[in-house]
Amino acid sequence: MRYVIGIDVGTSGTKTVLFDETGKVVASATVEYPMYQPQNGYAEQDPADWYNAAVSTIKTVIEKSGVKNTDIVGIGLSGQMHGLVMLDENGEVIRRSIIWCDQRTAKEVDEMNQKLGREKLIEITANPALTGWTAAKILWVKNNEPENYERCRHILLPKDYIRYMLTGEFATEVSDASGMQLLDVPNRCWSKEVCDALGIDMSLLAKVYESCEVTGKITRAAANLTGLAEGTIVVGGAGDNAAAAVGTGVVADGKAFTTIGTSGVVFAHTSKVSIDPKGRVHTCCAAVPGCWHIMGVTQGAGLSLKWFRDNFCQAEKDVAKLMGVDEYYLMDKEAETVPIGANRLLYLPYLMGERTPHLDPNARGMFFGLSAIHTKKDMLRAVMEGVAYSLRDCVEICREMNINVSDMMACGGGGTSPLWRQMLADLYNCPVKTASSKEGPALGVAILALVGAGVYKTVPEACEKIVGVDKVQQPVAENVPVYEKYFRLYDELYPAVKEKCAELAEL
Repeated sequence: MRYVIGIDVGTSGTKTVLFDETGKVVASATVEYPMYQPQNGYAEQDPADWYNAAVSTIKTVIEKSGVKNTDIVGIGLSGQMHGLVMLDENGEVIRRSIIWCDQRTAKEVDEMNQKLGREKLIEITANPALTGWTAAKILWVKNNEPENYERCRHILLPKDYIRYMLTGEFATEVSDASGMQLLDVPNRCWSKEVCDALGIDMSLLAKVYESCEVTGKITRAAANLTGLAEGTIVVGGAGDNAAAAVGTGVVADGKAFTTIGTSGVVFAHTSKVSIDPKGRVHTCCAAVPGCWHIMGVTQGAGLSLKWFRDNFCQAEKDVAKLMGVDEYYLMDKEAETVPIGANRLLYLPYLMGERTPHLDPNARGMFFGLSAIHTKKDMLRAVMEGVAYSLRDCVEICREMNINVSDMMACGGGGTSPLWRQMLADLYNCPVKTASSKEGPALGVAILALVGAGVYKTVPEACEKIVGVDKVQQPVAENVPVYEKYFRLYDELYPAVKEKCAELAEL
């Protein structure tokens, strides 16, 4: 039996999973680390924490499993996207990494738009300038810490720093590089035009590979630290969402996944590059060679339900404790007793502003239609439906871009709710499934490693053999037109109050 390791460098911790060649989990380990917020809106992490966590978890899974290190044929890397790691001429970290959720770069986003223009940026990088993405962070260091920028010889993303430490190679791959805003996404290479306009030296950037290509081999020093065999291959890997797509089998046209975590994501695969000229969704290179993905993000998905639980559901929390069940399970059961449309009550889930489709930090949440007949259960159902409507908004844009969405997987905490999955199936009017494996990104990059090691010929072939389906929710024919009426009304509410949200923000 051959084995592979998937390493997922997350924001709260690094998770390493050892799989056999059929995708079965053999051993798993996680190590957590802190995030630093030196000022309001700042978010940083120490790359040494990521590497120490990777070394520790690799060592643990090898020891726990009893698998011979020579039977481990490859390593795949996944991780948080957009983080900036700067190294000096000796390969030493210059400053803590500015990570994806950092919001300090508003001036640099303006600078990017002035130097290149919003339309040109979307045309080349497939996305508008964004505060959280890497290019704006590089400019921030250049503008605010010129001495650090002067010392910089290499720029890497979080997972690619782990690669460098394991293999000595400066490399990245197309899916993660797409989130730097320096990649020519249609042509899958660094953009000289963007780098020249922003004054970023292209020699600082790592070599770009496809996600299943071999990028390097484990060095003797890394082998001694981790217990891996020297010379074990490391493939390109993928950014977290692209890795999750492979781990859930979303690797062919028509396939997509919906994640309901704190935020919500709709991720659709496409074999043709497709860019939204309005910049409402992200287009990035997929982890499948020669393919792309479209990603819509709604800010307040699971967050909306958590907010409602924390403020209005103490009774459910108390009862759940006595019964030994999850409070969300009881909340699901309560919402199930309310008809579609929550007795004519609509909820807009914009607790944190919104990205898709509105890209408005001033957007705010709202209950519309609240009357004396409504109970807590109606409001609970309305919250769940409002999140489902916001995810349907993302699907609408995909369909507007001629991206086929007809086979949907559900992931994240919200994906475990049968009621929420049914809402999505009825609103998307297509089956909504869950994957038999819950390992997502770690399994995705392990599959990429199996392809890089030659165990499987292609990523779709590997997914067909490895990724199984657990549950399937079919749309209920009579529910579809009912939801459609409420969705159309929901879609008209935000444009009607947009100006008032801006006025409210100024008060």
